[in-house]
Amino acid sequence: MLSAFLPAGFDASRPVALIAGQGLYPMLVAQAIRRAGVPLRLIAAEEETPPELVATFAEADRRILLVGQVGKMLRALKDFGAGYALMAGQITPRRLFKGLHPDLTATRILFSLKRRNAETIFGAIAREIEAKGVTLLDARAFLDDQLASPGCMTGRSFPIEDDHLDHGIQIARECARLDIGQGCVVRKGTVLAVEAFEGTDEMLRRAGGFKSDDALFVKTVKARQDYRFDVPCFGQRTLEAMREAQLRAAALEAGRVILLDKPAVLAQAREWGISLLGFE
Repeated sequence: MLSAFLPAGFDASRPVALIAGQGLYPMLVAQAIRRAGVPLRLIAAEEETPPELVATFAEADRRILLVGQVGKMLRALKDFGAGYALMAGQITPRRLFKGLHPDLTATRILFSLKRRNAETIFGAIAREIEAKGVTLLDARAFLDDQLASPGCMTGRSFPIEDDHLDHGIQIARECARLDIGQGCVVRKGTVLAVEAFEGTDEMLRRAGGFKSDDALFVKTVKARQDYRFDVPCFGQRTLEAMREAQLRAAALEAGRVILLDKPAVLAQAREWGISLLGFE
């Protein structure tokens, strides 16, 4: 089986178009799809997609677009004969509201939305993609081995008491339910910080301004998470932010949070004395 997150009847002979944003995530996806032997094409965002990823595609197999050129993206999917698309990698959040280069399709989408946030914008783009007969894949597809797994992944006993862990999970899930963010930092029953628009790393830096011994970072997902364009990630940069904030424990929802380059992240966490737990 190529991946537990692929739809029934997945046709591995049809190209997958990778709609790639920033960072390591789209690079890991590209590597995994190529290892699986599935034809791969690239739709890159100018000033967002890593140039080293773009360089691995022949000119005929890639398109480089400005953020907001949705019509051109849809035409690229048609030109590629793509059966599937997969979104991976963040777009700078401010670009969704300032710095867009919307074409007519994007303008129509934006005017149709009563609420404009990352979820509504990407949800509307997903509908446009699927209206063209292209299946937008779960963004965990092909990365099964990169997901948080149950238990203490760093091999030590987890240093946070069960009551405090349960409290952190409850707070994180409630924040996710209210669409505030997908993470929080708690300490012995007290909420130190919650994630909002600023993102995980900035939240961790704020939390580090308080007494951080026995503090816990929790990363979770919404009850009705749309994994086609919204998968929480934990990588080297977040680990570094935890170290700077002197946070020594994180709980990540198993099967739902991606560890970007999991073996390297776990090895670094062990070296720095940071415990990582997967919870269900």
